[in-house]
Amino acid sequence: MGKGELSAFDLTLPCLAAKLPDGLDHREEALAYAMQFARDVDPQLADKFVGMYVNERTLDYGPEGREAVRRLLDMGYKAGIITREAKVEFVG
Repeated sequence: MGKGELSAFDLTLPCLAAKLPDGLDHREEALAYAMQFARDVDPQLADKFVGMYVNERTLDYGPEGREAVRRLLDMGYKAGIITREAKVEFVG
């Protein structure tokens, strides 16, 4: 991609971000919809999984979440998993 061009990710992300609060506000309906695609997954297990990964921190993980990202990347760099030290900039 050239400089200034938008990827599908750039175009899709704002749409997804706009829908997250609706999903959180209407969790039962959102989970019922998702269960259509969950092959033989117990509804209680699916609910637990969704609660772990789709929650208020999905909208804004705050200072603790930002620090966690920095620390994770730093640990990866120090362990040699990441070849360059990450300079993290959070937007929004």
